[in-house]
Amino acid sequence: MTIVLGITGSIAAYKAADLASQLVKAGHEVHAVMTRAATEFITPLTLQVLTRQPVLVTLEDEKQSWKPGHIELADSADLFLVAPASADVIGNFANGLAPDPLSSIYLALPRTTPVIIAPAMNGKMWLHPAVQRNVARLGEDGCRFIGPAEGDLACGYQGIGRMSPVEEVLAAALAIGK
Repeated sequence: MTIVLGITGSIAAYKAADLASQLVKAGHEVHAVMTRAATEFITPLTLQVLTRQPVLVTLEDEKQSWKPGHIELADSADLFLVAPASADVIGNFANGLAPDPLSSIYLALPRTTPVIIAPAMNGKMWLHPAVQRNVARLGEDGCRFIGPAEGDLACGYQGIGRMSPVEEVLAAALAIGK
């Protein structure tokens, strides 16, 4: 299965390395696509080594080919998985905005491609009516959400907002391929 793994700007971005590694070990081809904010938490090189694939961060990364890489990735994806997903990216997806390659790939996906989103953010952000509207809209569009989970948050708060455990996200992704 070809998996496009989106990583957004969240402290939970480090969990994407474990997720990518486990998906590759399970025999899947994984293509990491990072937002610029994600690169503040984990390097593209880490994901490139773990996936054995180039990592897409900006449209500048597509200069090696005449084909738009984000369209090619959208066409080849058997699964579009975003873990962690920030409020910003959830809003972009829900409102049809494409300011980065990750959102562009989402908009270019065939509507039959499964989409799994694992949110990670401060609990107040997650519970904000705007974020909940965006989540509801994406649910209506066929996206599946895993989490968020409750517990200690990086901001020092306790409550909902943690990215679901990697094992749960992995199980949801692997269930798609069966």
